[in-house]
Amino acid sequence: MSYVDEILASVKTKNAGEPEFIQAVTEVLESIRPVVDAHEEEYRAAALLERMVEPDRIITFRVPWQDDEGKWHMQRGYRVQFNNAIGPYKGGLRFHPSVYPGILKFLGFEQVFKNSLTTLPIGGAKGGSDFDPHGKSDAEVMRFCQSFMTELYKYIGENIDVPAGDIGVGGREVGYLYGQYKRITNSYESILTGKGMSFGGSLIRPEATGYGLIYCTNEILKMNGQSLEGKTCVVSGAGNVATYAIEKLQQLGAKPVTCCDSTGWIYDPDGIDVDTLIEVKQVMRARLTEYKKRRPNAEYHEGKGVWTVKCDYAFPCATQNELDVEDAKALIANGCKGVFEGANMPTTLEATKYIQEQGLLFTPGKASNAGGVAVSALEMSQNAERLSWTREEVDKMLLRIMTDIAHTISDAAEKYGQKGNYVVGANIAGFEKVADAMLSQGVY
Repeated sequence: MSYVDEILASVKTKNAGEPEFIQAVTEVLESIRPVVDAHEEEYRAAALLERMVEPDRIITFRVPWQDDEGKWHMQRGYRVQFNNAIGPYKGGLRFHPSVYPGILKFLGFEQVFKNSLTTLPIGGAKGGSDFDPHGKSDAEVMRFCQSFMTELYKYIGENIDVPAGDIGVGGREVGYLYGQYKRITNSYESILTGKGMSFGGSLIRPEATGYGLIYCTNEILKMNGQSLEGKTCVVSGAGNVATYAIEKLQQLGAKPVTCCDSTGWIYDPDGIDVDTLIEVKQVMRARLTEYKKRRPNAEYHEGKGVWTVKCDYAFPCATQNELDVEDAKALIANGCKGVFEGANMPTTLEATKYIQEQGLLFTPGKASNAGGVAVSALEMSQNAERLSWTREEVDKMLLRIMTDIAHTISDAAEKYGQKGNYVVGANIAGFEKVADAMLSQGVY
């Protein structure tokens, strides 16, 4: 049995109840087979893959909080510090009822390679809680965040682990978390990114993942003789990633016509109106039925259906495994020529394989989704220098990073005889840097 197959079998046995983590590990290890086969003796001797698929540590803690009626509730909090071979742990915090260790292990594992692709000195981590901020008052969210940080603060630091936001953790939550850290430690340091501009945040950070997705996509399309100009695009999600991907698509001449949330989806034949979407989702914190009320030409549909709309390109920007094989078939039947991931692993392994077999362009989230963490790392740099860069400066750096990622994953794929397979290219390019750092630092 090959080294890769041995590790895959072990991961499936040890993590049997964690399908998302198994999926992420399978995708990476299957992609890097050529590299591992070429260095099998060296990697085995250092137990490289065994160490790479096991988090450095998983921290679990209880989070008691009190609602506005005086009733106490208990949630679970987590931080998965996966790998710090190339820099301090870096990765978001997710507050959502679906959060459990398997989800966070998958996200932390993906983060290791995503962060590697940015070329910035940051390792991979992920954390969060099964707390649901939706429908809670600001005071309830504040009390929960303060309780959460009262335990988490022991394990983070600007040279140790620097969390950021993710699903359910936006500017409001980051502000409350940072205030509690400062209150406990009496220290004003860069231990969170995604902060408000008045206390160390970076311009472009809310837009970064969405903008970065489109910058990477635009470069991939150029390399393949295609363009966004005049193209119809379907986008899933209605958070920051989707919203600002839609905005950048419009700036580059494309026409995004869909968005969705957990209850339904919008088709707007005139193109999604970004100002209305921001008002509904970020200001009102309402459902997309409110978008329909403000845009009478738009259609609102319950449930799932974004991938049934005729399009040139698709951008899954909502959550993991939202696009399955049947969705992929519907996209292809409607003329789609490329799928570009804005969320973390939003396409199932089966759908990814099918899309690639049908000859569509496909970029994995660990490459095209890297803009958010890239600007988070730039925020860390600004904080360390006690500087605040202009919007233009940060945007220029983001564009360069995402353009470089497009070429890096393309070159890695071609080097190993898989030209145009950007999944293989992203996994190999991310893996090689982390592997080299781990081998150089010895076994520990």
